[in-house]
Amino acid sequence: MSLLSRRPGGSRSYSAFLGKGIHKVSKVAARHPIEMIVVILMAASFAYFYLFNLARTSELFIGTATTTTRLSPAIVYSIDGQPFQSLPLDAATTDDSLFSSSPVKINIKQIIVSDPQQQHRDDVLVNSAAIQKFQHLIENDIYVPDTSAKQFKYQHDLCYKEQPQSIVTTDDGADASTSTCMSVKPVLLQQSNDLLLSYVFNTSSAFRKNLADVWEHKVATLPSTDLVSSINASGAHDNVLVWLFILSRNIVFHLKDLIHVADNVDIIVVLVGYVMAFSTIISLYVNMRSMGSRYTLATAVIVNGMFSFMLGFLTVHMLGVDVHATILAEALPFLVVTIGFERHYKLTKSVLQASKKSSISKQDIRQTVLNAVDAVALPLSRDCCIEITVLCLGAKSGIGGLREFCLLSAILLAFDLFFMFTWYTAVLALKLELGRIREISSTSAESTKWDKSATTTPTSPTSTNSSAMPTKTRLIGRTMVKAFSNNDVVTSNSSNKSDDPIIGRIKLLLIVGFVVMHLFNICSTFESGPQVDITHTGISEVLDQVLDQYKRTALSDAATLPTLIVEVSPPLIFHVVKSGWNIVPNAIAEPLASLFGIYDVYIQHPVISKWLTVALFVSLFLNTYLFNVAKQPKQLIEPSSSLSATTKPHQLSATAPSDIQPTEPIINKKQSRLRKSKHQHHQQSTEIRSLETCVSLMQTPDELLDEEVIRLVQAGKMAPYALEKTLGDLERAVGIRRALISRASVTKTLEHSALPLENYHYDKVMGACCENVIGYMPLPVGIAGPMNIDDVHVHIPMATTEGCLVASTARGCKAINAGGGASTVVTADGMTRGPCVEFPTVIRAAECKRWIEQEGNAMLTDAFNSTSRFARLRKMKVALAGKLVFIRFSTTTGDAMGMNMISKGCEKALGVLSETFGDMQIISLSGNYCTDKKPAAINWIEGRGKSVVAEAVIPGPIVEKVLKTTVAALVELNISKNLIGSALAGSVGGFNAHAANILTAIYLATGQDPAQNVESSNCITLMKAVNDNQDLHISCTMPCIEVGTIGGGTILPPQQSMLDMLGVRGPHPTEPGKNAQRLARIICAAVMAGELSLCAALAAGHLVKAHMAHNRGNAATTTIASQQQNTVPVTPSASPIAQPSSPATQDKKVASKYPSIGVGDLEHRYQKDLMHFHHSSPPLGVQLALGHVGRGS
Repeated sequence: MSLLSRRPGGSRSYSAFLGKGIHKVSKVAARHPIEMIVVILMAASFAYFYLFNLARTSELFIGTATTTTRLSPAIVYSIDGQPFQSLPLDAATTDDSLFSSSPVKINIKQIIVSDPQQQHRDDVLVNSAAIQKFQHLIENDIYVPDTSAKQFKYQHDLCYKEQPQSIVTTDDGADASTSTCMSVKPVLLQQSNDLLLSYVFNTSSAFRKNLADVWEHKVATLPSTDLVSSINASGAHDNVLVWLFILSRNIVFHLKDLIHVADNVDIIVVLVGYVMAFSTIISLYVNMRSMGSRYTLATAVIVNGMFSFMLGFLTVHMLGVDVHATILAEALPFLVVTIGFERHYKLTKSVLQASKKSSISKQDIRQTVLNAVDAVALPLSRDCCIEITVLCLGAKSGIGGLREFCLLSAILLAFDLFFMFTWYTAVLALKLELGRIREISSTSAESTKWDKSATTTPTSPTSTNSSAMPTKTRLIGRTMVKAFSNNDVVTSNSSNKSDDPIIGRIKLLLIVGFVVMHLFNICSTFESGPQVDITHTGISEVLDQVLDQYKRTALSDAATLPTLIVEVSPPLIFHVVKSGWNIVPNAIAEPLASLFGIYDVYIQHPVISKWLTVALFVSLFLNTYLFNVAKQPKQLIEPSSSLSATTKPHQLSATAPSDIQPTEPIINKKQSRLRKSKHQHHQQSTEIRSLETCVSLMQTPDELLDEEVIRLVQAGKMAPYALEKTLGDLERAVGIRRALISRASVTKTLEHSALPLENYHYDKVMGACCENVIGYMPLPVGIAGPMNIDDVHVHIPMATTEGCLVASTARGCKAINAGGGASTVVTADGMTRGPCVEFPTVIRAAECKRWIEQEGNAMLTDAFNSTSRFARLRKMKVALAGKLVFIRFSTTTGDAMGMNMISKGCEKALGVLSETFGDMQIISLSGNYCTDKKPAAINWIEGRGKSVVAEAVIPGPIVEKVLKTTVAALVELNISKNLIGSALAGSVGGFNAHAANILTAIYLATGQDPAQNVESSNCITLMKAVNDNQDLHISCTMPCIEVGTIGGGTILPPQQSMLDMLGVRGPHPTEPGKNAQRLARIICAAVMAGELSLCAALAAGHLVKAHMAHNRGNAATTTIASQQQNTVPVTPSASPIAQPSSPATQDKKVASKYPSIGVGDLEHRYQKDLMHFHHSSPPLGVQLALGHVGRGS
């Protein structure tokens, strides 16, 4: 039932008002849970810091040698000047009607000064200058209060004046008379030789009483001078461990003293209270665990109670009620039992049941929480109000101790109710939101486990009996859970069944019972401690002095003396600071003392001290890190120096200094490979253990040496193909496998070969790219271009070991750019897979073919498309070969190459096909009708992957100046070589000069499958003279470019960097498949550039000479070594740069610098702007170098 529903009778308005208030507060908490949690945490933090500073003045924090039992003020009275008689504290502080006339109230504040060094010199202590200075300070220099416009001091305002009693004022002001204060002589205590100072205050009004208490607090917290307060002495322990030790010691001594003076009934009652408190907390965790929350919700409830306690205790303190630590320790278990956690449990249950009415992913969490709160708010708040009312009655009883306990409990309950509908409601809302997010994302199987058990059906007796007999441990555990949990509430599924009120009734009876027990003095657990002993020699002397002076200063007629009520406060303890000869002069000591005083303030601050500690750790961490970094360069340089000493002299002389520096890091890595491994450092200093010992350590491979792992593999105890999984260190596994293969081979050279091993992303390779890894094979990567492809300048990466390939492609790019760039078009996009199925007869095979091409086409398409978000079936081509049926699926696959994607779709489609044709038998998922990695006419005709056509027009002058040939010669060579020659050879798709060269180099650089160059390099190159036979039109048609930008080798970081450079890495954000199509366009255009350059070299007759110059490693190396001391090679620039120079000058420079190579002029001339192409005519040597690109011509 909703909180806002109207009820008949007079309680309707009250219920509606309370319901609206709770509803609004809960609404804010449900809509803004994080903000609500932060606000409550801030309020609790302020309360914590205030209470912490307040608790530091407690006697439990005093680091004195002995800790005494807490003392309460003693109240004595005198009627008509008679000797003092004791009066109960509660009677004196509650009502003045016990006396016939208005009594005179005074308060004696005592200060005990002790000096262990002068215990046997009484006169020195009494007449000490430090004592006199201290008395003057507290009598004349302490003003109260701090916030008032008018402040008062003891000597003139607060003390009891020596004047006729009729003049004594009882208003809220201080005495304005000029009479002297009542003075009490210091008393020397005989037993301890301590000095007792007494000060008499006029406390005839509440205002005066408050001023006296404030004065006492200021005296107790005076800064340390010649005398130091015992309260301030407790702050001398900066060490946390010492502080905790002293606190624990004081608590133990305090408990010991309390046990000695307490009755057995009191001890039993407190002990039972603590047992019940721990049982309540355990029951909370057990019940919350039964609903699926292990710790979160139960801990949130405990934190809710802690916040309520802190704010409740702070409120009680602000109201002027002094709750001593002893009362608090005795009351704490009963507070836990009184408040309990039943309300929080019922609210949690209501929220979880409301969240189970429908799927949490479709719910409005805020409304769900509000509905659950509305359902239980009124019953919970009603029970809480009844408990608060009972506790308020106990607070009005006036019994010492019980009054403070009941008042604190009532205020604490109010705060707990408030926080339950704010803090805890926000926690529940946040918990449901997190559960909703987990269920929507489906990232965890336990996303809704914590709220499912709120409506779990209880286990039936039959199922329990049929289960196996539990062990003794499980039986005890189940008994404990059953004892501390409310199974009826937890497992109830009925929403109409009312909650069991037994626990609430028991709690209410406990509260009433404790109040009644204290009202009738059945036990005295919360009563005040012992009072000040007024029979003590020193205190009795002080009281006698006060009474004598009161008689003398009152009226002469003693019969009219008003009743005198004296409150004797517990003494404040001060110690004389030990004095000695000062080595440091005061001029130096005082500034240092001031500096250290500031340091003490910050180091003792509860917040600043923690931040200083954090800053210290951060500073230590940064210093350690920086020192380690400073040492690293020295460690890296040392191996290079030792390596250079072992280098052969003739190698050093044959290598220029400029070449040594870039090779040092590579050599260092190879030399220090074993030293860097975190496992190899054991190999030289540790002996190889026995095989049996190694077998026992297989579960902890880090403890095994590499040689021991090799021994285990050789003995058959460890699989060599699973070293990565077994060892957990990928690089170590590769090194060990490498050693195993090397020792098992004939040459035994692999283990120490130049094949790289370290610093590779083996985690990317595992399970994706390669198995039985022994290292990686680096390939040189060159850049051709930039090339204008579809009005975008692209640098083309090519990984190859063939000389002239990149340079020749770059020349073709230069010529195509001069004609305005290349244009490309994608004519088709569809990866194929051709499974093979078999039927009993050819008739059934023909029926299957007709069904696929007609009514079954839509069914197979739907089944195929259901397997992926990107795979979309375009067409199916069916062919028969006897009883065999071959189905060629053609599918778009987004930006992936798509072989795995299309295989998954084919399996699904064949499953649907087998449901229609039950006699069909699947022979192979791939029936070579695709066709993959094999030359096939069907790929050439139908296409596979991306079908791309590229074209360009090269002006005639560019053909002559750059390519060094003519348009007619190129057209004639293309017809004779690429068309007629390939036809005579019976080639399928090989009507080109060397398309596979460029395509494979780009495949290797960008992480494609290099084996697919078989069909991907299918290309027909056509050339034709256009524009009155002045210009050259060239086109390349490639119907089978199989590429992708995700998956496969594209997951490796080096290959990803090349895709990044091309701007096609990963899936396209808006148009799936566009990145892969763009890569296919770039490949086709690059192939066209390579075709143009090679055909031009063949037409000019430069092929053989270029190969002789560039593909002879020794000759090239010798030539470079002889020239590099005077010249530096120039690499191609990223963009053309215009440099004004004459053609004759450039030809002379190139011929003088590179007489045998000629590549330098090509690279240098490549940087020229296109407008200067007709001015730059390379010499014959350069033409020879640029002739050949591939060996496939």
